[in-house]
Amino acid sequence: MKPGAMAQHFNHLTKPWARTARGFAMLACALALSGCGDKSAPRAEPPPIEKLSPEDTALKAQLPEQVTPENHSMVMDAILGKPKHPIRQIGILVYDGVNDLDFTGPRYILGQAGAATRLIGVKPGPIKTVMGVQVIPDTVIDEVKQLDILIIPGGFTGTIEAAYDERVLDWIRAIDKGTTYTGAICTGVWILGATGLLEGKRASTNWYREEEFLKKYKAIPANERYTRDGKYWTSAGVTAGMDMSLALLNDNWGQRYTQGVMLDMEYDPAPPIQGGTPEKTSWLVEWMVKAMYDAGVDPLILRLEAEKNARAQSDQATP
Repeated sequence: MKPGAMAQHFNHLTKPWARTARGFAMLACALALSGCGDKSAPRAEPPPIEKLSPEDTALKAQLPEQVTPENHSMVMDAILGKPKHPIRQIGILVYDGVNDLDFTGPRYILGQAGAATRLIGVKPGPIKTVMGVQVIPDTVIDEVKQLDILIIPGGFTGTIEAAYDERVLDWIRAIDKGTTYTGAICTGVWILGATGLLEGKRASTNWYREEEFLKKYKAIPANERYTRDGKYWTSAGVTAGMDMSLALLNDNWGQRYTQGVMLDMEYDPAPPIQGGTPEKTSWLVEWMVKAMYDAGVDPLILRLEAEKNARAQSDQATP
């Protein structure tokens, strides 16, 4: 970006035309490019992995020298064990404006759990992600009546609109009655929060106005990269959704299974510079990004709240 171009970009975003579809798209791109966030609370380093523990040594002695189609299942069961809960159906909600990595990261991780894993659209036909990628969901919410795991990813304007869509909220409430795990990522936590299911529960979400939005839905801000409260799993933004998915995988399928998935992904993040949370970001960059988010979020929420109130008044006036 040329010198001064970022400032010009910001000035444009705060003008009235930013409320148009084009302006929202640019804001959405800014949201996606910045990364919804990490949590900077100190995290204890996990103990180093013992390459071959005494238990592993004993198991190794019982294994065949080679894995073949005939002994594959036996080897897998011996090394990985059995899951805590039987999981057969995993669903990830997708909609226009969903953040690409919010759903593709968990889709990749949970898709290796041996269960049927589907992208579930709000309406028939392809959706367009926050970065403009067209995706064809496997099914739609009207056709899904039960899931073992439900994941709700975030995004930008499409996420806020979904949080005011009673049809979507009613579907989540109905599905949640039968889930073993219900999870939400980044601003997708706003959608889950709008259902009322997070009331009184500890939760994490995107760093942007985090406590304000969690308290709006009567959740307890945890200020963590990801949080578990009972069967509910919530995470900070974008990349934190992958950590949350790995933690969920570890909870149900165990450490060896999770390590296998992590090795398949070669998941060992090492960013080139410090950043990813407000605490690790320069004041100017944090201020600029928050101001851009405010320019898109506030007018949209005001409009949707006005429409919601108008519908409520109309319903009361109808005999």
